[in-house]
Amino acid sequence: MTTTYDPSHPSYFDEADFRQELTRVYDICHGCRVCVGLCPSFPSLFDAIDAKDGDVAGLSKQEQDKVVDECFGCKMCYVKCPYVPPHEWELDFPRLMLRAKAIKVHQGELSVKQKLTDQALARTDLVGGLSVTFSNLANKAIGNRESAARKAMEKTVGISQHRLLPPYAKVRFTTWFKNRLRPFIKERKAKVSVFPTCFIEYMDPGVGKDLVGVYEHNHVECSLPEGVKCCGAPWLHQGNVEQFKAQARKNVDALIKEVKMGKDIVVSQPTCAYVIKKDYPQYLATQNSKEVSAHTFDASEFLIKMHKGGGGIELDFEGDLVGEVTYHAACHLQAQNVGLKGRDLIKLTGAKVNVVSKCSGIDGTWGYRSENYEASKKLAGQLASRIQKTKYEMLAGECLLANTAITEETDEKVLHPIEILARAYGLKRE
Repeated sequence: MTTTYDPSHPSYFDEADFRQELTRVYDICHGCRVCVGLCPSFPSLFDAIDAKDGDVAGLSKQEQDKVVDECFGCKMCYVKCPYVPPHEWELDFPRLMLRAKAIKVHQGELSVKQKLTDQALARTDLVGGLSVTFSNLANKAIGNRESAARKAMEKTVGISQHRLLPPYAKVRFTTWFKNRLRPFIKERKAKVSVFPTCFIEYMDPGVGKDLVGVYEHNHVECSLPEGVKCCGAPWLHQGNVEQFKAQARKNVDALIKEVKMGKDIVVSQPTCAYVIKKDYPQYLATQNSKEVSAHTFDASEFLIKMHKGGGGIELDFEGDLVGEVTYHAACHLQAQNVGLKGRDLIKLTGAKVNVVSKCSGIDGTWGYRSENYEASKKLAGQLASRIQKTKYEMLAGECLLANTAITEETDEKVLHPIEILARAYGLKRE
């Protein structure tokens, strides 16, 4: 039995070794149960153990794997767990689940349809680039959930017909950035390189435009890293370690050049920021990946860091202000352990902020898979219920995938904290 979360370890893909480790961890979780309300995995685990009178070693492979399949990688169990490293028990449940999925891929256990779904959801740059080019056609096809195209998508590549999918933009964020007139930054306080993220690049470039506007308003010079692609999260979460590492290496090679020029990396999406900060050094274990990680910040985190110790940010809020905002604390933001900096940004505008912490059930690509739709929708409904019990004039959240799930449940638009700040400044999008 080997406690390892390192895919380069010789025992990482050894299934017999992994099953022993799974039994050890399940036994510890069974004795604690603090995570029972976080996701479907833990109730399934505890029900299976209780049915065997506490005999964790008696769980079948199928019962063990049900727990793995129901884990969508929100990482909230890691946030709650009292036994994470450096505790002697060294529990890292999310990374253990990633090991399980990596073993399935390594041993070729995926069905043809599962492989097709993985490809469709992971090749975001290919799909996104084509969909922006043909955005009118693409949006017509995916916008109607009863369309033949959506039914065909579910049958062929396993993307749920019933899920609300975000529409594609007409122009990519990086295209807009490269074609704009770059302003001269007076009294420059910092230089950053904006990691676009797939959602902003292909679906909602408005968030990226507001990010650039807000940063430049605060005397921060913005640039784009050359040659970056999707952070690779879909490959990682599916268990395709080699594809993920290949993607990570390309991005680190591009991002380290920005860091060497004295720039920090800012990322507006929590999952992408987490992957660059935490997973790149874990899976690549290179000095460059560690250096990139050390210079990567969530977009709100960077501004609050400036506000507290980097010369301050502008507080000239002469635009549209709101009195009360309900803010969704995204799971992968909490997992970064940097605090709720988006909430703190909104508070600077004078708004009262109510915080709701509950997973949306999307978590990268998990919630888009047809087999997970019902479970994902249930979680999103619980989140919406919590939101609707609060008072608010506006909804906010960093995770644009979670925001889409909230919109699906509430029919209300959810803004990124940077968008709220841009409105408060009175900035106009280009």
